[in-house]
Amino acid sequence: MAEPAKRVSAISDSVSGIPGLVWAFRLHSDGGAEALPIDQPIEFSHDGRLWLHFNLTDTRARPWIAASQLPPPARELLLSNDTFQQLHVIDHCIYGVFSDLVRDIGSATEETAFLRFAMTERLLISGRHQALCSADATRRVLEGGYRVDNVAHLLEKIVDEVADTLDRMADKLGQEIDEIEERILADDAKPEMRRNLGRLRRTCVRLHRQLTGLRTLFHRLDQKNTDHLSPDLRIQAGKLAQRLDGLDHDIVELRERSRLLEEELRFKNEEQSNNHLHTLSIVTSLLLPPTLITGIFGMNTKGLPLTDVESGFFWAALLMASSVGAAYLFMRRSGIFKK
Repeated sequence: MAEPAKRVSAISDSVSGIPGLVWAFRLHSDGGAEALPIDQPIEFSHDGRLWLHFNLTDTRARPWIAASQLPPPARELLLSNDTFQQLHVIDHCIYGVFSDLVRDIGSATEETAFLRFAMTERLLISGRHQALCSADATRRVLEGGYRVDNVAHLLEKIVDEVADTLDRMADKLGQEIDEIEERILADDAKPEMRRNLGRLRRTCVRLHRQLTGLRTLFHRLDQKNTDHLSPDLRIQAGKLAQRLDGLDHDIVELRERSRLLEEELRFKNEEQSNNHLHTLSIVTSLLLPPTLITGIFGMNTKGLPLTDVESGFFWAALLMASSVGAAYLFMRRSGIFKK
């Protein structure tokens, strides 16, 4: 069986550059990575392994991938629009889809997209529709001198960068939750804090969903018998799954903290509302007796008291004040003022 590097050489020899290629690296036998110019032909028969990363929104890349000698299921997955994480192992090829965070200029966002890949012994082809954090971070560490022994090690590094990105996102979420918790304990709760906690909780739920799918893939791969695979294709699935498990535990803990803080903030708001209602009820109760008195003196009937007295208004006002005082004493003795 011809090696994958030789099987795709006929495609690349006839073009000046591979269409839709974002970057390319050649992995040498000593572990070093050499960045290749994407506007020039890439020699597939050259010594070393290749990593080709494509922009799948570029329609020119699709015919090249479709014409490659990758196994048909791997080609179909690279060109598909599947939006769920998956990992497949067949003879001499591993292919799948990983979830990752979308990269904005200089930082990660909370938006999720997907990295598609197909890996043979000497070739790793990956593609994305949006700029992703893990692929870009792996490119930068390779340019910085990071060494990889084989394509499986390169794929492990990409997954490791996914975990690093989520880890940094978890640290950021933890700091925001800590700040909100400090303000709640200091009785400095603001209305926008509940909205912020809801946003943080939603982010934790999305990250947990992403991690759950990813770590499930590697747990399943760890349980499979991969002895038939070449050593260059054997991924340390157990090690990756263990790290993802720990990260997922941290994300779940942050989600629960945000939920508990949201409940505590709701209880504080309810307590504050109850205090306002208690104060309003007291004021209303104090004003009931004078309201009754003014209602009586406002009746258009004969025989009303104090109507012929020059100081009638004074005595009526004194009567209303006395009724407020009497109501206050009654409510105090009854314990209504106690919260």
